[in-house]
Amino acid sequence: MSNHSPIQRHRSLFLSDLHLGSMACRADLVLRFLQQNQAEHYVLVGDILDIWGPIPAHWSAAAQQVIDHLHARHGDGARVSYIIGNHDPRPATAPLARQAPVPAVQEIEHSAADGRRYLVLHGDCQDNRVFQAHLLTRLGTLFDRGLRRVDHWLSRLSWQAGPERRSAIEWLLSCINAALYPARRHERRLVDLARRRGFDGVICGHFHLAGLHQDHGLIYANCGDWIDSFTALAEDFDGRLGLLGGRVALAKPRRVVARTVRT
Repeated sequence: MSNHSPIQRHRSLFLSDLHLGSMACRADLVLRFLQQNQAEHYVLVGDILDIWGPIPAHWSAAAQQVIDHLHARHGDGARVSYIIGNHDPRPATAPLARQAPVPAVQEIEHSAADGRRYLVLHGDCQDNRVFQAHLLTRLGTLFDRGLRRVDHWLSRLSWQAGPERRSAIEWLLSCINAALYPARRHERRLVDLARRRGFDGVICGHFHLAGLHQDHGLIYANCGDWIDSFTALAEDFDGRLGLLGGRVALAKPRRVVARTVRT
């Protein structure tokens, strides 16, 4: 993306599942997005860091620049909220230079410009109990990391695809992830949780399945992720929500792609 592209300004930006420190992380794309999209409030909706031991993290210069950018925006007066995800380390265990500018919390209430109230949480609390197991999370990460090592090795022997195209292994991992959440039952559970607590909608991450709709009676918004969908959720100054980014948009920097929910 050209450094001369106009900066898009938003009331709020919601990003989740950056997985900074993992082999799958595309911190370069996250940084480029943040440089071209500015907000008064940044909401990090979990799985921002993925640097758990004992396996060393793949911490890149771009990953550090993402953290530094958030610190700089916070220093300029922007609000930052950080919701902990199932891959995030406990704040005290992350190296100081890699920590977000604010402490992590379990959830927040977001009040939009139009008066709507949203429950914002990572979303793993609504997983099947088996999937909530800490050990299973780690085993899944090891499986993902192994396949991506193979993918990285193969990519060095072949033509490099742009962000708009998945490799065969990326396509396989995307299909496996989608198969874990059939019939969108996770969406219904999160919407029901928000309804019981008196909210107008729910904003989450975790599932790596970007979405924005009212199919279950309230607004359901999922930020997507930055290892497969490359999307974020934005709130404009009238309170409207929209999905930004995506593989096609990132491949064509001059095109702004946004989808808003009908209300």
